[in-house]
Amino acid sequence: MKKVKKFKEKRSWWFRGFKACMKLVIKPPKFVYLGEKIKDGSIILSNHVGTKAPLAMELYLNQPLRIWGAYQMNGNVFSVYKYQTKTYYIEKKHWNPFLAYTFCLLASPLTWIFYRGLNLIPTYKDHRFRRTLAESVETIKHNQSVLLFPEDSTKGYLDELEGFYAGFVVLAKTLYKQGIDVPIVVSYYKKEAKEYIIDNPVLYSELLNKYETQEEIAKQLCERTNELFKINAKSDDK
Repeated sequence: MKKVKKFKEKRSWWFRGFKACMKLVIKPPKFVYLGEKIKDGSIILSNHVGTKAPLAMELYLNQPLRIWGAYQMNGNVFSVYKYQTKTYYIEKKHWNPFLAYTFCLLASPLTWIFYRGLNLIPTYKDHRFRRTLAESVETIKHNQSVLLFPEDSTKGYLDELEGFYAGFVVLAKTLYKQGIDVPIVVSYYKKEAKEYIIDNPVLYSELLNKYETQEEIAKQLCERTNELFKINAKSDDK
């Protein structure tokens, strides 16, 4: 039997040490696969659940990946502080402003350090989105997956998602034009059960044959994500 190669962490040595410390306090989720396991070089979609889902994937998936995130989180510590307080804690998590600004005096410098090692793919809402696409295409060509949290979180991080932004479809379309039919994997992190439900991958070409617009693709995959939320999965698969 051919020996399966163990995943080799590509993060810097200090970040691997930082993650090892985090694992002492953050317990691993149970990864429950409804079909094939995630292939390297996939697009992975997930609900956000604040920091819980990104941390669960980064710490315990044990596959090469890079994460899409707001460009402000890839800036200097002051940019991170401004984004965390106003956008993340006040607008999305509905914290008291005084508590948010006070807490982030300590949290933001630590978050800034974490994001330096994470090698985030920054996202933009203007013409600079082309940079996001270019970096993501190169990431997938180098056999690393791209993890996205495309939910509309205007009202906060809800258990049942209200919609997906279609940026990931633009990425899949860009790859398809370059001859790469990328697998798209829908997933859902159940925070109470600490389970990560991983759906069977679907090729972009299959979605292209079923739906006419990128908005229809985004809507369908959002609905599928909500279906995963309702699954009562019991498995020892990790």
